Amino acid sequence: MAKKILFILGVVFVAVGLLGFIPNPIVGGSDSALFQTNLLHDLVHLISGIIFIYVSKNSPEKSTMTMKVFGGVYLLIALLGFLLVPNGGDLLGLVRTNSADHLLHIFLGVVILGAAFYSEKK
Repeated sequence: MAKKILFILGVVFVAVGLLGFIPNPIVGGSDSALFQTNLLHDLVHLISGIIFIYVSKNSPEKSTMTMKVFGGVYLLIALLGFLLVPNGGDLLGLVRTNSADHLLHIFLGVVILGAAFYSEKK
């Protein structure tokens, strides 16, 4: 179960990472984008997705732990975002974020951690 969930998350993260490189109103560097990102932020999504897919295919027994680690990291990123750049800006001077990103990171952290603990019970 964890392997399948991690693979699906990986595909979604890769798609979002790639979407950041294409002008669109959802994800990107435009001030009008719903989720404001920069090159590094898009690369983080892309690399996270590649890691998810790789682990799900090559080390499926580590899928649950991978989800726990990344879920915790996304919750930490959300907390840092709310504390350091509540109205948006460059988080730690590196990745561009906005309020929508902070909320999404909370959602992702909870969903990824929930999936990890759910799949442990299956």
